[in-house]
Amino acid sequence: MLYLAFIWHMHQPYYKNLLTREAALPWVRLHGVKDYLDMLEILAKYPKIHQTFNLVPSLIEQVEDYINGTVKEKYLEFSRKPAAELTGEEKKFILKNFFSINKKRVISLFPRYLELYAKRAAHREFTAQDYLDLQVLFNLSWIDPSFRKKFPELKKLTAKARFFNEEDKRAVLEEQISILGEILPAYKEFSSGGQIEISVTPYYHPILPLVYNTDSAKTANPAAVLPGIKFSYPADAKAQIEDAVEFYKSQFTTAPKGMWPSEQAVSEEILPLIMQAGINWIVSDEAILFKSLQINKRDSGLLYQPHLLKRGGGRLNIVFRDRNLSDLIGFAYHKLKSKDAVADFIKHLKNTAAAFKGRDILVTIAMDGENAWEYYANDGHDFLGLLYENLSECKFVRTTTVSEYLEKFPPKKEIPVLASGSWISAEFGKWIGNPYKVRAWEWLAAARKELEQINNEEKLKSARKQIHIAEGSDWFWWYGEDPGGDFDRLFRMHLGNFYRIIEKDIPEYLN
Repeated sequence: MLYLAFIWHMHQPYYKNLLTREAALPWVRLHGVKDYLDMLEILAKYPKIHQTFNLVPSLIEQVEDYINGTVKEKYLEFSRKPAAELTGEEKKFILKNFFSINKKRVISLFPRYLELYAKRAAHREFTAQDYLDLQVLFNLSWIDPSFRKKFPELKKLTAKARFFNEEDKRAVLEEQISILGEILPAYKEFSSGGQIEISVTPYYHPILPLVYNTDSAKTANPAAVLPGIKFSYPADAKAQIEDAVEFYKSQFTTAPKGMWPSEQAVSEEILPLIMQAGINWIVSDEAILFKSLQINKRDSGLLYQPHLLKRGGGRLNIVFRDRNLSDLIGFAYHKLKSKDAVADFIKHLKNTAAAFKGRDILVTIAMDGENAWEYYANDGHDFLGLLYENLSECKFVRTTTVSEYLEKFPPKKEIPVLASGSWISAEFGKWIGNPYKVRAWEWLAAARKELEQINNEEKLKSARKQIHIAEGSDWFWWYGEDPGGDFDRLFRMHLGNFYRIIEKDIPEYLN
């Protein structure tokens, strides 16, 4: 039997300024109303489909901020403001940012939105009604299409299409917060029902091997350029793991069995920390498997089974994702009609099952659970619905959570030494290679050193949280590749706030 394990990774960077409680970007809110809840509602129609969802604690924390009204966000504030009262700067901001969604798949579905898009492109002046319609359509279009059909008020406004009033806008924004409030209860319900398993990621999504020791980059790739100041804080790596486990327990009452290491980044050094936290399994990329076993050729026989990491500190199971199948869904199938994409995927599974006839194998699809769907027709509903329908009827495939499979088929093979690396080229160059990334690690190291001088417990708690946020992978991912500079500004903001918290002068380079 071919057992198929989907692991959907749900994550957003930590956008909130701890001191002002302002979120610099709206993506937690907007992806929250588009991608997290509907993934479960699609599953509800197909009870035979079992899956694993990975929820990053810092994402859930930010979702809860919106529900509780404890975060401010410029996009939301400018949406709420009456269109007739917008200042010139606010109008400029709205024109620049309120078309931030896929033109082909989303904007083009709303004739009025497309009309406004063309009007902006032609540099024609917007009226107060234009701005009001844009405020409504930006927020309405980000809401999942299934919710726009399901909720009466949203259905009515979608049909109205234009000439919205301020009351219409309030209804859309209130519905957004309502949807955010349903996310966590839905995950709890599906988890308790057994159809899904929920795994976790270290709290603020750090690259654990690099937080443990930036020399890990050299281990993964001898040509890697290292920062002039080594960053090596195993205690931080341990805390990011333990804080995530404790957060999970506070939300779901039980401990997590699985962990998705941020960016599927692993090394030998971090394994004891994960074991000590009581985690039973982790997931990484297939390239890590072959690099660990020093195999130059792809071996699907080794890939399609779990492996055991048996160390002095304990035991840990590890599964490896099929990169090709994961990337087909993530980056290729949106270009095809749903029936053709699903047919291609099922064909791959059929060929694989035939090649392993008479054997039980595990094929793991591990990928981003939110960003792909914006490029699909109907936000991926057509593709996923047809896929789940086909899988439900398949005689040679059974979907499974990772823990369900491990309980039935414990690993038979061990990995003596786990290679250092991530899902990108089995190394860490995406986060530490170029001069900008290296400089960011040096600035982080300088700030982290200051943490050791703090004696005040309350101040230490806030400062430690700010450092852990600055250890997140997203800032380093973008250095040297950030066209708008948003992540550069966020990283500087987080580090600047660290110095404010410890009441020291902010280094000039952060300005």
